[in-house]
Amino acid sequence: MAGGSGARPARCRLVSRPGSPGSEVPPASLTIRCAEARPAGGGEGARRAAQDWCSGGVPSAAWQHPFLNVFKHFRVDEWKRSSKEGDVAVVTDKVLKSAVYRIRGSVSASNYIQLPRTSTQSLGLTGRYLYVLFRPLPTKHFVIHLDVSTEDGQVIRVSFSNLFKDFKSSATWLQFPFVFETKTPRRDLAGVTPPNARWTCLQLDLRDILMFYLSRHYGHLKSIRLCASLLVRNLYTSDVCFDPAVTVTEARRAKLPVNPVPREMAFPVPKGESWHDHYIHVRFPSDGSKAPYEQVEKRHSPPETGHVSRCLSHPKVFGKPLQSSRPPGVQISGPILVSALGKGIWSGGPRVLMAHVLLQPCKVPSVPRLLPDVSLTYKHPEVSSVAASSIPGQHPSSWDETTDAHAVGGGRHVLANKSSGVPMALEDLGSCKLFLPDPVLRLKGVIGFGGHSTQWALWTKDGMAVVYPCHAVIIVLQVDTRQQRFFLGHTDKVSALALDGSDTLLASAQVQPPSMVRLWDFQTGGCLSLFRSPLHTICSLSFSGSGALLCGVGKDRHGRTVVVAWGTDQVGLGGEVAVLAKVHTDFDIQTFRIAFFDETRMASCGRGSVRLWRLRGGALRSCAVDLGEYCALELTDLAFAHALDGSWAPSGSILFVCSHSGHILEIDYQRMAVQHIRRLLPTQSPGVPLTEKQNFSLGSGIAISSLSVSSATCAVGSEDGYLRLWPLDFSSVLLEADHDGPVSSVSFSPDGLRVLSTTTLGHLGFLDVPSREYTVLARSHMAPVLALSTEQNRGQMATVSLDHTVRIWDLTTLQQLYDFSSSEETPCAVAFHPTLPNFFCGFSSGAVRSFSLENSGVLVEHTRHRGAITSLVITPDGRFLFSSCSQGSLVQYNCAVSRCCVLRVAANMLCQDGRPNPSILAVSGDSCRLAFVGPSKCMVTVVESASLDKLLHVDVSTLNLASNHLDWAVAVCFCPGDSGHLLVSTSSNKVVVLDAVSGHTIRKFSSVRSRACSSLALSEDARLLLAATGRTITVWDYPTQANPSCQVYIGHSEPVRVVAFTPDQQQVLSVGDAIFLWDVLATPESDQSEPGVPAVHEAGSSVGQLEDLASGASGLPRQQVPIPSQASPPPLSIHDRPLEGSAGTFSTSDEEGLCEENHDVPEAFLQAQAPTPPVLVEREASRGAGDGPRETAKGSWAPAVVHHSQTSEWSLRRVKTGFPTRPDSYKHFTARYKASTRVKSVSFPPVGREQLRLKTVVGYNGNGRANMVWRPNTGFFAYTCGRLVVVEDLHSGTQRHWLGHPQEISTLALNQDGQVLASASCCGGTAARCQIRIWDVPNGICQHLLSHHDTAVQALTFSPDDEFLVTLGDYADLTLALWSMATYELLSSTRLPEPVHGVAFNPWDANELICVGTSAITFWLLQHHGTDTSFQVHREPVPEELGASELTSLCYGASPLLYCGSSSGQVCVWDTGTGRCFLAWEADEGEIGVLLCSGSRLVSGSNTRRLRLWAVGVVPELRRKGSSARSSSVFMERELTLDGAVVSASFDSGMDMGVVGTTAGTLWYISWTEGTSTRLISGHRSKVNEVVFSPSESHCATCGEDGSVRVWSLASMELVIQFQVLNQSCLCLAWSPPACGRPEQQQVVAGYSDGTLRVFSISRTAMELKMHPHRTALTAIAFSTDGQTILSGDKDGLVAISRPCTGMTFRVLSDHRGAPISAIQSTSKEYGDLGVEGADLWLAASGDQRVSIWASDWLQDRCELLEWLSFPAPATSETLGLLPPTLAAFCPWDRAILVCVGLGAHEEVVFYSLRQKQVVQKTPLPFFAMSLSLSAGAQLMVVGFAECMLRLLDCVSGTAQNFEGHDDSVHLCRFTPSGRLLFTAAHNEILVWEVTSPEPLLGT
Repeated sequence: MAGGSGARPARCRLVSRPGSPGSEVPPASLTIRCAEARPAGGGEGARRAAQDWCSGGVPSAAWQHPFLNVFKHFRVDEWKRSSKEGDVAVVTDKVLKSAVYRIRGSVSASNYIQLPRTSTQSLGLTGRYLYVLFRPLPTKHFVIHLDVSTEDGQVIRVSFSNLFKDFKSSATWLQFPFVFETKTPRRDLAGVTPPNARWTCLQLDLRDILMFYLSRHYGHLKSIRLCASLLVRNLYTSDVCFDPAVTVTEARRAKLPVNPVPREMAFPVPKGESWHDHYIHVRFPSDGSKAPYEQVEKRHSPPETGHVSRCLSHPKVFGKPLQSSRPPGVQISGPILVSALGKGIWSGGPRVLMAHVLLQPCKVPSVPRLLPDVSLTYKHPEVSSVAASSIPGQHPSSWDETTDAHAVGGGRHVLANKSSGVPMALEDLGSCKLFLPDPVLRLKGVIGFGGHSTQWALWTKDGMAVVYPCHAVIIVLQVDTRQQRFFLGHTDKVSALALDGSDTLLASAQVQPPSMVRLWDFQTGGCLSLFRSPLHTICSLSFSGSGALLCGVGKDRHGRTVVVAWGTDQVGLGGEVAVLAKVHTDFDIQTFRIAFFDETRMASCGRGSVRLWRLRGGALRSCAVDLGEYCALELTDLAFAHALDGSWAPSGSILFVCSHSGHILEIDYQRMAVQHIRRLLPTQSPGVPLTEKQNFSLGSGIAISSLSVSSATCAVGSEDGYLRLWPLDFSSVLLEADHDGPVSSVSFSPDGLRVLSTTTLGHLGFLDVPSREYTVLARSHMAPVLALSTEQNRGQMATVSLDHTVRIWDLTTLQQLYDFSSSEETPCAVAFHPTLPNFFCGFSSGAVRSFSLENSGVLVEHTRHRGAITSLVITPDGRFLFSSCSQGSLVQYNCAVSRCCVLRVAANMLCQDGRPNPSILAVSGDSCRLAFVGPSKCMVTVVESASLDKLLHVDVSTLNLASNHLDWAVAVCFCPGDSGHLLVSTSSNKVVVLDAVSGHTIRKFSSVRSRACSSLALSEDARLLLAATGRTITVWDYPTQANPSCQVYIGHSEPVRVVAFTPDQQQVLSVGDAIFLWDVLATPESDQSEPGVPAVHEAGSSVGQLEDLASGASGLPRQQVPIPSQASPPPLSIHDRPLEGSAGTFSTSDEEGLCEENHDVPEAFLQAQAPTPPVLVEREASRGAGDGPRETAKGSWAPAVVHHSQTSEWSLRRVKTGFPTRPDSYKHFTARYKASTRVKSVSFPPVGREQLRLKTVVGYNGNGRANMVWRPNTGFFAYTCGRLVVVEDLHSGTQRHWLGHPQEISTLALNQDGQVLASASCCGGTAARCQIRIWDVPNGICQHLLSHHDTAVQALTFSPDDEFLVTLGDYADLTLALWSMATYELLSSTRLPEPVHGVAFNPWDANELICVGTSAITFWLLQHHGTDTSFQVHREPVPEELGASELTSLCYGASPLLYCGSSSGQVCVWDTGTGRCFLAWEADEGEIGVLLCSGSRLVSGSNTRRLRLWAVGVVPELRRKGSSARSSSVFMERELTLDGAVVSASFDSGMDMGVVGTTAGTLWYISWTEGTSTRLISGHRSKVNEVVFSPSESHCATCGEDGSVRVWSLASMELVIQFQVLNQSCLCLAWSPPACGRPEQQQVVAGYSDGTLRVFSISRTAMELKMHPHRTALTAIAFSTDGQTILSGDKDGLVAISRPCTGMTFRVLSDHRGAPISAIQSTSKEYGDLGVEGADLWLAASGDQRVSIWASDWLQDRCELLEWLSFPAPATSETLGLLPPTLAAFCPWDRAILVCVGLGAHEEVVFYSLRQKQVVQKTPLPFFAMSLSLSAGAQLMVVGFAECMLRLLDCVSGTAQNFEGHDDSVHLCRFTPSGRLLFTAAHNEILVWEVTSPEPLLGT
């Protein structure tokens, strides 16, 4: 037998071909002889070949022909080359009368037979067919697992079981249900083996299975696992398709053209009886002689009907004997059961889909009928497979995983068996429609880091990318571009990572025991090997430099530490991973690393041990390093030293080891001796270097968690949050970086210039050593994410998590913007306001809070719920907010105003569920209806959103009457396009579409997952339906009515909580363990009307057409539903003839009056949405025939007369439909949100008698647009700050201030002669409409006041002759108005069809102006007819070359050129004579908001912070070339990068110098000649929190929410020094008093939001000290009178006493615990009659209306409470929602008197005497005070109010004066020490007032 390797294998190959498609069946005699010659397929040669396969050799298939007895060949009875687990025994079967193996047990995974013995080996069986001879045990379940390898080395797991209910698949896994069709009605017993189960021959065509389901070529069978409960006789493989019912004798006698089964494979059949009466044959796919796509079976209908079911590849179970003259499958005399692997045929062409349908049993025919073969007509079927490319990085899954990578299906795959003789037949399937494209989602980005551990982050070899895990996903992040690449396949969290030195192999292990290890091809992302480790859990992996050796450390089942070494050198060549050595240890191992210079040497460290390892002779051996007295150290990490030149050669044989106690051990691993031991201490006295310490008992060292070594430095990460860089002698700290949490790992980049660090709080970043800059790469929630909400205008997303944080993310960059945290309660739900910069958050305490994104504070809090908030939802129009809680209550809020208020509270409305579920509430797209799950979980209720009147009740439990279990609702969702459809997810894994009016069921979707859909989301075009199904995302093709196809996506390791579309519908968000961002690859069909979206008609004269234009009908879905108008449309003049040679459109516009009809709309809402002029109507015109110049075309512009009496239908429609959507352009002004309100009934002092004079304004309003003007020839320079126009002399620095606007100023414009300035402010508060002021520049007075626009003015521009002023409304106003500058009358007003971003007059023609907007450029021509004026309009679409971008800016160049900037960064040039664009070039990467041109130079400014100068002198020449012009001649001369997006600019005529404003609040002086930018005006970007002064009044310092501390020169108010702390807010500030020492030792101490305080030296311009005395944010801080002590208070009410000289906090006072400290002040104690001892007298005020006064002597450590004041809260605090601040100060002219505001129930100032122990005086105030300051010189007191005003009180005469000038609440007032100046602040505006001579004050 061993010698038959010559001719006989050739004969066997010939015999093996009958199983291939289309081949002839050879004579049976050949098969018989081959089978008899080698019945066992054995011989020593065969065994050696198999052993070669098991060891990774090249297979030889010849020895396996014609068949192979697997059990005999691998000697299963010896259990050497196979393994068994659990209850496996050899028994004698009575039917077969032979020994069989019985596998039984309650858990299938614990009782099995496996071949080969280990997962690292391979069977290497190449036979196409696998025959399994088995019998399922009655009333039990069984599982059969096959690991099949493809030709390219991919391992596929194929599983069969009656446990499975549905077919499931992924790129590496196929799961087939084995169904026993019985008559039992019980659904729970459908999959259980029936009592009369028979022996079965299961024949599997492995080649066709892989080709059909995965489009892969079969290679060989790698392993087999037979799991309980079953009896198995044997396994066979062969390339021959045998018929088990035909013996060799019968085949010879009847000469049947079949392959009879060999004798040893045959079941015994009693004489005279049929094989099919005793046994079952299951063949899958059904006919081995045909490919699956070539088979079609006919159903049981009579032949004359000709009905053929379109299905493919059915497993057949033969229940009756075959006729001897027919082959199996051709003629069957008995009944058959054909199971359910039907495939739908794509109607669009020859393509077979993966759409799987379960075939239901039909009625039994009375007579068995012939089932002829019916072939398909196409030739080249294309099998749709879902391979690894469907999700980038998707590769073989874990052997035991239960999650699909990506499955497409509309039904199930089923294997059917037979338990009775009842014949069954097929149903007609029809056809299924395929998803286009497939896949429809592609993973784009993942927000998150860690999951199981945060210590794994690796550099790539080139140092350009970082590899790190995020739960079950491995991410490769490009450091510079931030692009992500993914490795998908793990089914649980990744516990360890390792990357070899050449970036070839990546190893990863997952948590789920027994731990699985994957080896990846790092460059391609393919999974090369998947194997089960001998470890229960793996905690560490380490690769050798070449990648040939992989070591892992973990625990076994008994908790013992195990070290395993694998050989991985053959993985890339198609071989397997081999275990080289394994050893158990009793010592602790925290870190294990292979030496980079010697692959046989390793080192490990742990608690009390450092061991050196060596791999030799297949064994791992270790030796301990003698640590001496340091044997008890808890060692945490180690690193090998590099050579001095940075190479990978060993450097002096040094090993560095760190400990939790701060020790650094230098070990010579050649001599195995400790050379040096150093200890790093957290603080050192000045002048003492951090050298080697001899006494290690001095204090506690730095708890070091990780270290990394480069050629010259050592990076150390510690639990105090610092990353420190040291020289290798550890003499001093070279560099340090502070983190938010303990550092968990550090790693040098290969070039040693960057240090990667991770923290336990989920932060990942790196420190760039040369630049000393730290870059954050990733932040992460540290617990599951519960809910999300997206914001439309800013592209932001809010998430809430169980880690007690609320985080705001940028969807473009995936970076975190804000972080709100609470240690006491968990945020459960979140919702963005659709129009305001606010978001709402619900907490576990039942509170609902509104947060502002502008000041990062809480606006209002409501506590109407008794249980934890479960869901929040807001109507799309922004009017109502709804919240639900675990107690079932529903609360409705009015959120149309900034401070939302409660409207209704309804109890027991929702089902009571303690778990947060954002999907139990849903609002319709028209904001009219609210749906929720309640009052029980079986009910879904729909109510009217405004009144909460009930509209519909649906009992979900009645929707599925066939179910034996009670069904309940899980999630609800309205269809965005059709609010009449309500989607409900049920507990039975279905999604039901209901009619929201009647409650009738419209359709159903069945989930392919065995999980209910916890969240639903439907795209706005109603194309895609998303569902969160367990740990996967399911996507359905929603428009398909019958058998909608679906796709399933993996990636999450925990259940997905929420799925949602982004506002632009281009991406999908899914949150659970992390935040996943998916690209939507489906494109909406443009040629069909989509469901739920009304068709867009051509504009005409009908009302419906007007409504289409009002909603911006441009081929896109309408954002809002129009309301029919009852009035007739206004008369419009429409012209059909366009410009010569143009394809544009013509129209005219008229003006109309105000709408007088309210329709009961709230007054406040009508003020915000005031009526406006009519819609600009347009229609597509036919092309003109001529090519003449534009002047010829002007004659066709017919005039239209302005009518002033027409009524606006669309303005009323705007009121009904809600707030408009902000365009995606930063050009539009949005007023900063302000909680304050101005009042009118306040008197101000007469002119000339004011005791305060506004001297200086510090800051520039970067929120404005074009709000700066500069004329170089006259020197006039003006800009805005809040509601002030600041006119500044650039030479002297003096300012003039023009006050008059009631609200924030949005824009400015200066006329041509520079004598008139126009300024515009937004509406709101006391201003119902926008206010436009016309200023006389020489005199600085307001000449006229104009008002027309409703929301905000976008732009102002004067005509070249200064006769006209054009004002452009913003995106909500959509109005363009023309004013006469002679009479200041409104000449014309036009409603715009879409938002317009910019407007400009033609400098050569005062009657022509141009607008640029969303989709077109518009040419306007003024027509004058006596007193009437009208516009003629011509529109040109955006050039196709610009793509989908919008035109955002414009400026005129040399005649007749017009330059336009776009949102995509392109500049296009138009010929205004012909109205055509002839040139375009890429000028920037972002939106261009500013364009200026003069001569041959063009300046562009964008939101990328870039300012660029272009040479465009060649453009006039390019214009003559027309369409052949190229932009290569246009080049950039210079470029500058500023600190924010460019919003305003002005240059001289030569474009050499200019002034530019940015959104950062900075005005820059630009010199192109020198290429420099110099700050002219600078201020804080966000709220200013404190102002303090030096004792000499030479300087002042400010701090703000932006984390900066700025030091200013008090004389010039120029910025001198700035200290910046990133990602923190500076909340309080104090300047050291004069008693602390010499002036050159002046210090400033600042308190931050993270609980730290920092001491800055003014003279050294450096930080001297950082302390962390508080756990929460610092809110107040002060120096003691001697400057040696710092008093600080925090948000929790704790007061800490610290000494900056030692850096120690020596006392903490908790008397004010529970309320934030609002003020701390210290003064010298000069009064002996107060009854206490001490040198200092200090106070602390807290937000609960309490003030404590203390006497202290800090040098003696003495502190005694002197007085405690407590007052009742104001009565109005409940209605306002917020308490006024509690402020107190010592009276500077009598320090025994305390001055307090915010105490008590009334608006007043309280004077309290410490001597008399009582209130001695009360001074009434008009409002509650927000700030307070007192001046010692003139005994003055100033109080700031939330009403944007301040009051100056003379405490001697008792008189007062009121002053205004701020745009927001005056939250800060500070007199200078001399009292000559007063600083006031409102948000980021700082006003400096000069106190005049102390004359008697006049006023109230």
